[in-house]
Amino acid sequence: MATAKPILYGAWISSCSHRVRIALNLKGVDYEYKAVNPRTDPDYEKINPIKYIPALVDGDFVLSDSLAIILYLEDKYPQHPLMPKDIKMKALDLQIANIVCSSIQPLQGYGVIGLHEGRLSSDESLEVVQRYIDKGFRAIEKLLDGCDSKYCVGDEVHLGDVFLAPQIHAAINRFQIDMLSFSCRQSTQFCGDFTTHTWKFRHFKLHCPKISKMHLQPDNQESKPVTTICV
Repeated sequence: MATAKPILYGAWISSCSHRVRIALNLKGVDYEYKAVNPRTDPDYEKINPIKYIPALVDGDFVLSDSLAIILYLEDKYPQHPLMPKDIKMKALDLQIANIVCSSIQPLQGYGVIGLHEGRLSSDESLEVVQRYIDKGFRAIEKLLDGCDSKYCVGDEVHLGDVFLAPQIHAAINRFQIDMLSFSCRQSTQFCGDFTTHTWKFRHFKLHCPKISKMHLQPDNQESKPVTTICV
């Protein structure tokens, strides 16, 4: 009897969903994707009571939170490991991922921005978000100072890269972050719909991950993305 595909519930605008799709595609997992708006879909609360995205349904097992989902995938699907074997590099990799998922992304979400509705103008709200993104990026920049690898902690894509790529994408395309302000010594190649421009934390040409062309679709219709790495 064939095993049912895991189902990923997400949204095109969600960088949390974005990072899980990258992990699934890197590991070659055949999955079903379901677009959902957790703020308006009453049925989604039955899947995830806190009504955040993403959520993964794998048979009778339901899991939410992108970090928890990706670590579950890491254990279940050993192909293309996302964690370095070296314990120090593994710790650094986790630290980078956690800066993105706990110190940057939550502070740019609707839940936080919504608290200021009526008290801040749209320009003021944007400035708050940009400040937190800038702070997080500069922290990661310092952590990776002197690293001489193709990606954050090695020459293969690891957890930190999976979290960082969607955050850079959101910074450029949603929050008007000028990555040129992180003046790097070299410029990066243009890569499809995703360009990191220049970012000071690398001392070499950045190999930018090509994410999903769904972000370019004007009608916001979702399709299962194909994740490749441009070199």
